Amino acid sequence: MRMKSLFDADTRVEVISRIRRLSPDAPRQWGTMTPAAAVTHMSDQLRMAFGDIVRRSPPRVLSYWPLNLLAIYVIPWGKGQGKASPETLATKATSWDADQAAFIALVERFSAADPNGRWPADAVFGSINGPAWGVLCYKHLDYHLRQFGC
Repeated sequence: MRMKSLFDADTRVEVISRIRRLSPDAPRQWGTMTPAAAVTHMSDQLRMAFGDIVRRSPPRVLSYWPLNLLAIYVIPWGKGQGKASPETLATKATSWDADQAAFIALVERFSAADPNGRWPADAVFGSINGPAWGVLCYKHLDYHLRQFGC
């Protein structure tokens, strides 16, 4: 079975459709984030993938090979078990419509990027290549969209 990736056009369309279904008052299934906080958090992760937000956190155990690739490609992510890096909690919510539109634009920008280009380090998973970023971003977005029933 092939892993879903934000570089895949069908996956991008699916994710954007789910983002559009997300509402600011959606009840969470687990965790403590609100939908507005999750949208800006997911947007910050995409900004980190572009290098717009720079990793400042010290390396974690999942920052090293092969653990980083196992966590991205193999190990399922349990509900409420992850801890966000401070870098991906930098942007504060403004208006729902503006934040949601900016998030969709970031998903589209990511999907249009070259997976074989240079990619910066992630705050949690360290140095990874473009294809791993595509899977990581999909899994992260999927995790939070499911958190709110989308």
